Amino acid sequence: MFSFVLLLAIRDVNGVVRDPLHVETGKANVLFFVTNECPISNSFAHEIARICADYRSKGIGCELVYVDPSITDDQARKHAQEYGHGDYPKIVDRHHELVKATGVTITPEAAVVNREGKVIYRGRIDDSYASLGQPRRAAKNADLRNALDALVAGKPVPVPETKALGCYIVDFAVTGER
Repeated sequence: MFSFVLLLAIRDVNGVVRDPLHVETGKANVLFFVTNECPISNSFAHEIARICADYRSKGIGCELVYVDPSITDDQARKHAQEYGHGDYPKIVDRHHELVKATGVTITPEAAVVNREGKVIYRGRIDDSYASLGQPRRAAKNADLRNALDALVAGKPVPVPETKALGCYIVDFAVTGER
């Protein structure tokens, strides 16, 4: 998919400098791209927290990436707390550097970056939604978990890209906003 050579220093909402595209410890980082105003994105908050808790001991790091550059760090912290996100880092991608580097286009969408700096999975968390406005009673395919299970087992990711369903990420360069 994508490989990275660049180092991307970006501050999280607590002022800590991070490089989400570089895996220092463990097997991979999962970047969860969200926005506080997308109902589908918000509906995945508990599953994101569960995935992060379930895979932490297996060498998988998690980072929550807010794609709306107008959200303040305080608003992001408050939103994350209200929706039950865990203690994993929260970043506001103010210039869409992470969006561009990973190629995501929707919230919620996940990108898994391995130790070599390669995106080995990009797409939906699962298929909890059949289509916009039509949630399923239960997900049929746990796409991200399947990718992480393969990674942890030392196997190739069976389906490296899936189509996410949710809210489009606005390209602020096109609209002229920043």
